[in-house]
Amino acid sequence: MDFRLLRYFIAVAEELHLARAAERLGIEQSPVSRAMRDLESQLGVQLFDRSTRLTRLTWAGQVFLGECRRVQATVEQAVKSAKAAAQGCQGHLRIASLAQPRIATLLARSREDEPELEIRVFELPFAQQLKMLHNDLLDIGFGLSNAVHDGLVAEPVWTDPLSVIVPARHPLLAHVQVPLAEALKFPLVLCHPESGSGCRHQIQALLQDAGTPLKLVDEVTSLGVMLTLVGAGYGIGFSIASQVQTLQRPDISIRPLAGIPPMLSTYLLRRHGEPSEPMKRFIERVKDEAAPVDEEPVL
Repeated sequence: MDFRLLRYFIAVAEELHLARAAERLGIEQSPVSRAMRDLESQLGVQLFDRSTRLTRLTWAGQVFLGECRRVQATVEQAVKSAKAAAQGCQGHLRIASLAQPRIATLLARSREDEPELEIRVFELPFAQQLKMLHNDLLDIGFGLSNAVHDGLVAEPVWTDPLSVIVPARHPLLAHVQVPLAEALKFPLVLCHPESGSGCRHQIQALLQDAGTPLKLVDEVTSLGVMLTLVGAGYGIGFSIASQVQTLQRPDISIRPLAGIPPMLSTYLLRRHGEPSEPMKRFIERVKDEAAPVDEEPVL
C-alpha cells in the first residue's frame, strides 16, 4: 500500500473535512477525495460515513486511524534513528506526549538541561503507547489511564479538574460554573475506551458517580475528533481545560464544573525495571513539575 494514502487518510480522519485536510497537506482537494475512494476500494471497507452533511469515521475507520498513526510513528522513528546514528548521537528518549502545557514545559526544560540528549516525541493513543512500550519502541508515555499490561508501570504524576466542553452557542453557557447534573441532561460525545488518551475510564467513572444515566451519542478516537463533533452540535464533552485550550478552536467553549470538580489523573507510563540514566533524569523533572501541584509524592 502506498504510504501516501495513509498520510492522506490521517489528515482527513483528523480534520473530518476534505478542504481542511487538503490545505493541511498542501495539495488540491480532488486528489485527496480520489485517494480516499482508492483506499476504501483497496481495503474493501467503508472508512467514512457520508450520509450526513458532516463527514464522520465509521468504526472501521476509527480502528484504521489508530493503526495508521502507529505505522506513521514507527516510520518517523526509523528515519530519526537512522539520522541520529549517522550523526553519532548516543543518548535518546522516545516519549509519547499529550497536549498538556506541563508536558511541553518538561520537554523544554529537558532540552535546556541536556541539549545533547535526543528526545523524539510522538502523539499516540493510549492503546498504541502500551504496545510500543511493551515492544521497546517507546521509553516513556503519558496517559489518562492506569490500565496497563503486565510488565508496564503507570505512576500518577499530577491531577487536573474536569471541565465541560460545549458548542460555542449552547444553553450551558448561561452558567459561569456548570452543575454536573445540568450537563448530564445533554447528549455526550466521549472517547472510545480503546482509543484516545485513555481518559474514558476515568471520565465515565466520575460521571456515573453522579447517578444520572449517560446519554451517549458517539464514541470517538481522539480529543480532536471529539471537539469537532461538539463544535458541530452533536453533543457536549468532558476534558482537561488546559488540554483543550492548546488546540485554540473557535467553535467550542470551556466551562468549569460547579462545586468541587472531579479530578483527572495523568500517569507516566514505562516498562518495569531499572530506568536508563536519561529516563531517571527525565522522571526527576516530572517530580519537580508535579511537586507544586500535588502535596504528596507522586513517583
